[in-house]
Amino acid sequence: MFTVTYQSERWLVKAALAVPDGSGPFPALLYCRGGIRNVGRVRPERIAQLASFGYVVLAPHYRGNEGGEGRDEFGGADRHDVYQADELLRQLPIVDPHRISLFGFSRGGMMALLAAIERPGFQSVIFWNGVCDLFLTYEERVDLRRMLRRVVGHPQKNREAYLIRSPVFHIDGIACPVLIIHGVRDENVSVEHAYRLSRALTQHRKPHDVWLVEEATHLFDSVQIEKYTRQMFAWLAEQPQVPPRDQCRD
Repeated sequence: MFTVTYQSERWLVKAALAVPDGSGPFPALLYCRGGIRNVGRVRPERIAQLASFGYVVLAPHYRGNEGGEGRDEFGGADRHDVYQADELLRQLPIVDPHRISLFGFSRGGMMALLAAIERPGFQSVIFWNGVCDLFLTYEERVDLRRMLRRVVGHPQKNREAYLIRSPVFHIDGIACPVLIIHGVRDENVSVEHAYRLSRALTQHRKPHDVWLVEEATHLFDSVQIEKYTRQMFAWLAEQPQVPPRDQCRD
């Protein structure tokens, strides 16, 4: 486990890096955390757990968090923190550039999907209890409205800011398979996000799978986490490798 510092636009931001035993090259996960500031922080034990499956895992804290410079914009310019983390992963000699996938949890689902939409070359996206429609989040999470108005603006007055952050409206740009995992009893990010994303992917004929977990809430219990993490890695192993980035779409 390491803490790394890298540049994103004009800011120095922090990330957690976990490297499995061995010499590689390894597949990699670009892990997009949820929450904002001290809520939804990257948990080293989760990153280590994912790396134990033989993956290099890089988890940006996003700008303004964990001592990094700048300001977390909840899916605004801080998206570049994910993009530059991708560039960092591709420069590591222990990483197989043909097998880099995105993992987004909660708010991180939004970040992961936006990265896949705006950048070619990812093998797949894991969307775990993720946010795909920020308008829906504003509607459902009354307790988050004050934060959202401060960071993003009001959805009626700042509609474009919400559209930019809502990948469900841009899903035609995605070029890799998506795995949706969602707890049906999630009260933080409702399962409606999974339904809306699946409908959009189906409409645009994008390959995807949906695993709805009937008894799960926002935070899966230990048994559920182990079961679906193992199944997730089995799913990842079945996905085709991607060509070099310079051979992907613009």
